[in-house]
Amino acid sequence: MSRWEPDASGRLRQAAMELFVERGYEQTTVAEIAQRAGLTARTFFRHFADKREVLFASSAVLLDRLAEAVEDAPASASTMTAVLAALDAAAAVLGGQHETARQRYSIISANAELRERELIKLASLSAAIADGLRRRGVADPEASLAAEAGIAVLRVAFEHWLSGPADQDLARIVRQSFDQLKTLTATI
Repeated sequence: MSRWEPDASGRLRQAAMELFVERGYEQTTVAEIAQRAGLTARTFFRHFADKREVLFASSAVLLDRLAEAVEDAPASASTMTAVLAALDAAAAVLGGQHETARQRYSIISANAELRERELIKLASLSAAIADGLRRRGVADPEASLAAEAGIAVLRVAFEHWLSGPADQDLARIVRQSFDQLKTLTATI
């Protein structure tokens, strides 16, 4: 096994996705993932705590981008404008690989443990946005409510994006979903 080839982490993620699609998440072992990637199981564990983390490795990047976007929003931005900035950042991170995202979503949807992990990830994204809003001076419950609404918009837009053709723009769908939320709340 060639341990010095570049991008071991990327090769492991690719091998895992292929095997999860071919065999299913539960039927795939770490050893099989490492073998498919041309690496050892030991190398796998240098990059990921377990096979589940292959699907969630980019969560930290997404969390950081959301927090940065809220922080970087203009001081004059409304609460929901700052949330929209975070959603735009999320779309930039998530919108690049439609087929990979679709496969990942399919794998997660088929496994209760992974669905639970995805919900935890979404809760942490919401918490990051709410924390950023609080640092901007937005009090609770407004900060928490705005963050939760933003994550709901992101989740609905992301699922809509995955169900459509690969050439759709996730950022555009996020903004459309955000506008739909504004329309819905204006009718109350």
